[in-house]
Formats: sequence, structure tokens, C-alpha cells
Amino acid sequence: MLEALIDYLHEKGQLTPEDLELVAQAAVPKRVRKQQYLLEEGEVSDFLGFVVKGSFRLFRIGADQEEHIMRFAIENWWISDFISFMSGQPSNCYIEALEDSELIRFSKEKWNELLAASPNFKQIIDALTARNFEAHQDRIFSNISEPAEVRYEKFVQQYPTLYNRIPLYMIASFLGLTRETLSRVRKQAGKRSLSK
Repeated sequence: MLEALIDYLHEKGQLTPEDLELVAQAAVPKRVRKQQYLLEEGEVSDFLGFVVKGSFRLFRIGADQEEHIMRFAIENWWISDFISFMSGQPSNCYIEALEDSELIRFSKEKWNELLAASPNFKQIIDALTARNFEAHQDRIFSNISEPAEVRYEKFVQQYPTLYNRIPLYMIASFLGLTRETLSRVRKQAGKRSLSK
């Protein structure tokens, strides 16, 4: 499992053999069954996970008792409740495996030690964190300002491998749409692609 993370890190920046040894020492491989929870509301998210295989969702339960999906994670993506991880406060989220999955976990203690011991690794993580924050802001802006058709088309373009792996009701939740609206948008998009 570690090879996938090492390949990913090599794509993102320069790490020395010493840096890679520190990463290997901090990493803990974990297999997770479909529908198994990595985190439940009220627990502290004391880990960061790098997805090697499979998929996950992070979601909250709203006042309406509906599930509201905040993020997905597939291969080469990171998963955690980052707010709970950074603050040490209990999470208001759940993280569930959508498929049988494999990930590499880093405990908060080992993660902090790794960042302190490897400036090269920290530089990679800082750049990834900035990109993640930007993507999160873009998604919020899209959900509050763009029509359903645009949100759906962006999702399909940005996440082509994810689109075919998760149920449509989860895509609707992620996009802030009802299932009925997503069905209508998909039909319209299908008609447009047939007429081209």
C-alpha cells in the first residue's frame, strides 16, 4: 500500500530517501469494509487518511435529518474531518467507506512529528492544503451561484471516475440538489449530448 503514497508524493514534490523513511515510519495501512465508518459524530478525528483503493464520503446529518455530503475521497485523495483533526474538538461529521477500501492512516501525533522532521514533506502538504482550500471555496461558490445544470456538468467533468462509482442520490446531496432535480438535469444533459 505504501508504494501508492510514495508515487503520489513523488508527483507532488521532491523528497529525499530520509524523508520517505520518515513517511514510512509514520504510515499505518488499514483495510476498511464497505459501509464501515472511520468516524462518527461526537468522536475526535485523530487521523488523516490517504486513500489507496476504494472510496469514502464525509457527511453531516442536518436539522432536517437528511444526510448532506460534504466531500468524497477516492484513490490518491485525503480523507479526515480536517476541522476536528486540527482543533481536537469532537466532529459533527461521519466518514463512511462506499466500497471495500484501503488507506494509509497517520495519527495526529505521528503527522505532527513528520511535518516537524521533514521540511520537504511539509512543503508538499502546505501546497496541497492551499489547493484543497481553493477547491472547497470554488465548490461553495458554485453551489450558491450556479444553476443545477452547470453544477452537474462540472461534477461530471471534474470527477469522471467518481461519477460512475457512487449512487445518484449521493451526487444530488453533494451538489445541493434534490433527487428529482438531478434526474431532470441528467435527462436534459443526455438530450443535449444526443443532439450534438
